[in-house]
Amino acid sequence: MYKKTTATSVESFLMGVEPSLRIELESICYFIENHFPEATSKIAYDMPAYSLKGKPLCYFNVFKNHIGFYALPQTHKAFEKDLTPYKRGKGSVQFPKKNPLPIDIIKKMIQHRAAILLS
Repeated sequence: MYKKTTATSVESFLMGVEPSLRIELESICYFIENHFPEATSKIAYDMPAYSLKGKPLCYFNVFKNHIGFYALPQTHKAFEKDLTPYKRGKGSVQFPKKNPLPIDIIKKMIQHRAAILLS
């Protein structure tokens, strides 16, 4: 379970994350902000969230043993094969903290979700 955040922005949320994880999560934020400058960020459901055209692009959160990444069910279904090694829910995936984040997969998932929202 995660702790309820007092952060009011993605940046302030990331400042409370352990440095090794912060770098990986910042790379996700950097990717979104540079490839989809029209995306907006906020804290939603106690976690960093990005929206595009007013609709959810992705969310993420830090838990005790994993990073939760949420790009909504349609995107997760499209990447089912890539996500096989990870514990998953309908619209979520858990990346173990003991392993590096699969940044390339995450970026492809974000691009996929953005393509849906921009079409």
